[in-house]
Amino acid sequence: MFAKLPEYIINGLFPMKRFATALLAAALLPLAATAQSWPAKPVRIIVPAPAGSSLDLLARQLQDKLKDKWGQPIVVENKPGAGGMLGMDLVAKSEADGHVMGLGFGGPISTAPMLYKKMSYDPAKDLAAVLSTTSQANVLAINASVPAKNIGEFVTWAKAQEGKLNYASLGNGSSAHLTMELFLDAAGIKATHIPFNGSPPSALSVAAGDTQAVFMVAPALLPHVQSGKVRLLAVSTPKRSGDASLKALPTIVESGLPAVQSVAWNGIFVRAGTPEATIAKINADINAALKDAALIATLDKAGMDVTGGTQADFMKFIEADTKQWAAVIQRLGVKLD
Repeated sequence: MFAKLPEYIINGLFPMKRFATALLAAALLPLAATAQSWPAKPVRIIVPAPAGSSLDLLARQLQDKLKDKWGQPIVVENKPGAGGMLGMDLVAKSEADGHVMGLGFGGPISTAPMLYKKMSYDPAKDLAAVLSTTSQANVLAINASVPAKNIGEFVTWAKAQEGKLNYASLGNGSSAHLTMELFLDAAGIKATHIPFNGSPPSALSVAAGDTQAVFMVAPALLPHVQSGKVRLLAVSTPKRSGDASLKALPTIVESGLPAVQSVAWNGIFVRAGTPEATIAKINADINAALKDAALIATLDKAGMDVTGGTQADFMKFIEADTKQWAAVIQRLGVKLD
């Protein structure tokens, strides 16, 4: 074929291919350099929950496993408030370089846009999901003075309170809040919602009797269970928990309320616009950390199931979670402003 072409064209074809290859390599170089140079400064992990919460435990486990690998200080910052939105707002307004990440959960990500007319950030536009980290069952816990040993007895007692029952949550729009609203609707109970900033103060309110019930993750409840001030009744997951401290508890479904199902989830988010190479590195490094046997054992004792996975998987999960709660919120008519 080349014999029929002018010699100057034949001689020029292969230099042009080499030029095109070099041009492509030059275009990809900034992406590779971004991944290799990150992190270039200390990394902040924003925890939209107080110290002593399960999110705080997870963040500090990651801090311990990643500080040497990343070669930079990792600072855990607890920023509870506004149902988790205060902390995630900081991530949404940070530089889009991956040096500020947040441990998000359902409230400020999936459900807040449906509950509030105005938000200071748009989770879909201002945040980029990186990976799922853990999931947990919500546990129905009651003050030990409540004369109920199972769901049936609690429902009977709660109905007799004629609306005087107070329940705690981890904040407006949290999984704890919406799971309880789902339960109250299914059981035909009236109660008053008392939101707190995170799990430790919520658990303390039930232990002190300021509120009588709560749906929340177990870690902050367990000390109060051991002291005899709080009683656990059931878990909200479709199947019983594999955690040693919870496996004896029935599910709400088993107790005759099949509509009451929920999972509390957590995951890493960064500012939207963060380079894809940086997101890929954060995903790979945290996935590796989540496979550490000591980390898994620590989180398992706290009732947390390690998840991990790809960015695409996490994005699909969030989409499904948002659709699920959108239907519930619309049906129950829950609004916060």
